[in-house]
Parts: sequence; C-alpha cells; structure tokens
Amino acid sequence: MSSTPIAIGVPKEIKNHEYRVGMVPSSVREVAAYGHKIFIETNAGMGIGLTDKDYIDAGATILSTAAEVFAVADMIVKVKEPQAVERAMLRPGQLLFTYLHLAADHLQTEELISSKSICIAYETVTDRNGLLPLLAPMSEVAGRMSVQAGAQCLEKARGGCGMLLGGIPGVEPAKVTIIGGGVVGTNAAQIAVGMGADVVVIDRSVDALRRLNAQFGSRVKTVYSTAESVERHCLESDLVIGGVLIPGAKAPKLVSADLVSRMKPGSAVVDVAIDQGGCVETSKPTTHAAPTFIVDNVVHYCVANMPGAVARTSTYALNNATLPYIIKLANGWRRALMEDQHLLAGLNVANGRVTCEHVASALGYPYTPAREVIEALS
Repeated sequence: MSSTPIAIGVPKEIKNHEYRVGMVPSSVREVAAYGHKIFIETNAGMGIGLTDKDYIDAGATILSTAAEVFAVADMIVKVKEPQAVERAMLRPGQLLFTYLHLAADHLQTEELISSKSICIAYETVTDRNGLLPLLAPMSEVAGRMSVQAGAQCLEKARGGCGMLLGGIPGVEPAKVTIIGGGVVGTNAAQIAVGMGADVVVIDRSVDALRRLNAQFGSRVKTVYSTAESVERHCLESDLVIGGVLIPGAKAPKLVSADLVSRMKPGSAVVDVAIDQGGCVETSKPTTHAAPTFIVDNVVHYCVANMPGAVARTSTYALNNATLPYIIKLANGWRRALMEDQHLLAGLNVANGRVTCEHVASALGYPYTPAREVIEALS
C-alpha cells in the first residue's frame, strides 16, 4: 500500500494506426495493489483484444473520454508522444510517462514546456550498465520488423527491384547493410540471416562488432564505420537499414542525399532512427497508412511507430519493462527521481524547463539540470 495513493490515467492512443496501450490489465492489477486508482479510457486496449471488462476486473475505472482521463489523473501513462490535442490537456505538475523523442520535435517540446508538466521519456531512462531498458523492447521489435518491411519494399509492386531477400538456389540473395550494431541492428541481423540474406553490420564500436561476431560468426560481416565504408556498402546493397542512436539526441545523418542518389535503382532504405530525425538525409516520417515513398529510385520506409503494427507483442513487451518504473513513480515520483539517477535521466522537461542536455542542445533551449528542478519543486 502506497502512503499517498494517486490517480493514474491511461488514454487511448490516437496516433495513426497506433493500437498499443500504456498499461495492460495485469499491470493495472499490480499497481492497484499499492492503493493507486487507475482510470482507463474506454476501448483503450480494444486494438489488441483487451476489453473494458478486462480492465474493470483488474481494478480499473473506465472513463468515456481522454479529457476525463487527463482531468482526473495525477500521472498519465502512454506509449507514443502526446499529440497536440493531448498536450493541450496537460496541466502544471502532472506527470507524463511515455516515449517522447523530443530532439527532433520542436513543437512538441515547446508545448510541453508551456504545460509545466513533468515529462519523463521512456527512451532516455538508463540502467546501471548504461543501457536503455525502456527503449530496448521496442528496438528489438523494430529491428526485427525492419527486415520484414525492407523485404516487402524490394518487391516490384512496392517500387523495388523485384528481388527476393533470401534468394533461391542458383539465384543470389539480397545484400543487406545494417548501420548500427546496437539492439536494433542485432535484431535486424538475426532476421536477415534467418531469411538467407548476405548481411553486413557497420558500427563505430569495436566491442559491438566483437559481440556481433561472437553471436553470428561468419554469417554476418562486421565492418568498422567510416564515411568510406558506409558509402561503399550502401552502394553495393539492395537494402540499407538505419539503426543508429544517440540517447536523447537527434540521429546523425550518416547516409547523404547524394549517396542515396547513387544507390542501386529499386533498392530500399528502412530508417528505424526516424523517431529521432532519421540517419538518412532523404528520410521523412511516414505512417502505417502510407509507409513508403521513393527518392531517386530508392524506396524509403520511415514509419515513426513501427512496433505499432504488431501492437499486442509490443504492448506486453513494453509493459514488462515499464511496470517497475510506473510503481516507483506512483509511490512518490520526487523521491524516486532523486534516489535513482537512472530514472532521473528520463526527465526531459519539468516545470517549464528542459532537463535533458541532448534535447536542449538539439533544439537550442537553455539546459537546467534535472536534480535542480526537482529540488525546487520539493
């Protein structure tokens, strides 16, 4: 039982073809055991087969509209960044826990600053190993999906060259170059190898390349990242997957527009880093409704919420990771942030201040250390 129970709100996601939900019934039950009240917008989980009754049985209260959820909640738990209509409902001191990806989104950052809410981003929470535990499950999903999406982009009907990713006996498979050997890249490599592609992974970390070599052996070629190696392998590839990440910051543009213009006609790019601005210069965010576009005869797949396409798997994977943090924050968010430097790293905007240095640098805002803002609020 929490000493001071709070109200937690879970609105229905409204981004294009976004069916994930911030809390599943099993998470509701765990949090309710601490005495907290959980309010769920009606049909919030319907897209993945979770009914209002499922939530009621777990101890939640169902509300008819998002406006009601935002009005009653001390803490909002979502999946994707709040859309404009949702940002307008945030209030000073209200806690927001979700993916934000602010470094590439000036408008959202400005409106979160204006709301004076307390905004904690899943993607910048760290752990004792320097990893990103709340980003990892979606990176696993996106990495695996990137190869599926790329394989479809190579089909003639999608604008591709008409190549089967894994080939068949007597016909060469596609060459897949994966830029970034982290969680996205490792999972992309796993699927690409399984489909029979010729796979190259490029990374600037020798340790990451050693890890990939130990995991995949000769089935994956590992290459140290330089401008020359990126250019050479992109020009030789049928599919390029961008999976680079600088936590909290905009993704570096590693594939220039000039390089894209010289890639094979009918080749494809899947830019998994598009949430953070993309690592391909010609990329722009797309949706599941219209996922691709073509630039210089190269098919681009740049869906900003890729895991939303497999919403059930993604929701449960995300809840497994976020639940302990939801409980910590609900049981006293100020104390939780001050006592846990890794959770504190997730604080991006608070009380009208930008508290993530990478976001402040990317967008030109003054940076205020997170601990300083929390101490002022205490």
